[in-house]
Amino acid sequence: MRIPLSIPVLEGNERAYLNDCIDSGFVSSVGPFVTRFEEAFAQRVGRRYAIACSSGTAALHVALRVAGVSLDDVVAVSDLTFIASANVIAYCGATPLLVDSEPTSWNLDSQGLYDHVSASARRGDPLPKAIEVVHLLGVPADLEPIQAIRQEFGVTIIEDAAEALGATLSDGSQVGSVGDLGCFSFNGNKIITSGGGGMIVCDDERLASRARHLTTQARLPGSAYQHDEIGFNYRLTNVEAAVGLAQLEQLDVFLDARRKVAEAYRQRLAVDERFSFPEPTRGARPSGWLTSFRCESEAARNHLLARLNDAGIESRPIWLPMSEQTPYASCPRLGRGVATEIASTGISVPSSSNLTESEISRVCEEILRA
Repeated sequence: MRIPLSIPVLEGNERAYLNDCIDSGFVSSVGPFVTRFEEAFAQRVGRRYAIACSSGTAALHVALRVAGVSLDDVVAVSDLTFIASANVIAYCGATPLLVDSEPTSWNLDSQGLYDHVSASARRGDPLPKAIEVVHLLGVPADLEPIQAIRQEFGVTIIEDAAEALGATLSDGSQVGSVGDLGCFSFNGNKIITSGGGGMIVCDDERLASRARHLTTQARLPGSAYQHDEIGFNYRLTNVEAAVGLAQLEQLDVFLDARRKVAEAYRQRLAVDERFSFPEPTRGARPSGWLTSFRCESEAARNHLLARLNDAGIESRPIWLPMSEQTPYASCPRLGRGVATEIASTGISVPSSSNLTESEISRVCEEILRA
């Protein structure tokens, strides 16, 4: 039997809530489950407001728009991330400043970015309009230098927590609760899913109201179809929200399962020192979304990918850095190519919440044999 990389587990109230949608006729972007999902999600991550969106990409796009990012602005973002993190900056007509990884957590080098912004401020050079800090693969980024940038220079922070729902920082706070805005994804392979979908969270009523307005085509209240700016068809449907709410009710179970999967891999692969795992900073706790590690070389990683695939085990390389993607190859960069080193040797292995002990054993046996 093939072992998939990351699949949804639909064993809660999903079917019952979907039947409620069908029985009530609320299946589109208006319905009680949208409100219930938003309220429950905001409470879970410790924010006052949550705005459901059609995808994690839509959430990031609207968050940048709400933050005032526009034509010719610069937005700092992790070089090593899924391309949606950079695409949304381009949607706004802005330019990504690609920030290299630090080798421990694989996340954006936040201290290096702080040093860059400080030096730019001393010279009187333009500063980034915003920082989109990605919590890569569910591992929390180091936010202390990023918060210092906001405090000292007024730069807006947007947390891209698409892969990290449930991860916590060293003080116990949830990822997505520190930035001016936080964004999440509910794609089918995430820890919880609504089939698609995303969420914006914040504590500022003005930002929340503007975000909700933009996701509904910027339509003004009332019976007339009047719109005061260019908006987007970015609302989550009631059907998707019903699934999302049922999944959110099981989040703690999923987090516990994925963290146990990650720990099992660490223990069983510890016999080979050529494997190295990303480590969170200062007591932060990852979500366990995708267990990933580095091999000793690109050739070894590629050999392992091929061997696992032949054995019916789905695995994949880490994201290709944005600086190596055609649309962003000419963008300004900060760093010395650590992201490239991680991407060329990194691999993600099966991490589903329902992965069994025997499946973990099979994957580890194949890895060590390869």
